[in-house]
Amino acid sequence: MLYEWLVVAAIILFVVFVTVKTLYYRSIAQKEEKNSAVLKLTLQEAEILIRKHQLQLQRGLGNIDILTDEITSLRNEVKLLKQRNSQYRVDSEKYKNRIKDLEQKIEALL
Repeated sequence: MLYEWLVVAAIILFVVFVTVKTLYYRSIAQKEEKNSAVLKLTLQEAEILIRKHQLQLQRGLGNIDILTDEITSLRNEVKLLKQRNSQYRVDSEKYKNRIKDLEQKIEALL
């Protein structure tokens, strides 16, 4: 009879121990699931932010390419204008010299 009580007590203690252990590990598993869900949400938000900034960067780089092209064309136009201006100066000097020559000839005739 004593052995029966000892066996029943051991079985009850074992069942209580297993139950407590099961509840403990279940609570740990639930906490891990919550942490995992929060981590997934955080990663999704980070991924969305990365995509957003990536799009902004691509747009910015596209704008830089457009501006670079415009600057190049403006530089070419400035070079052409400088060349024309120097040609106009040369022509203007020729005409001034020609006018002076003609004025001298007119004075010589008078």
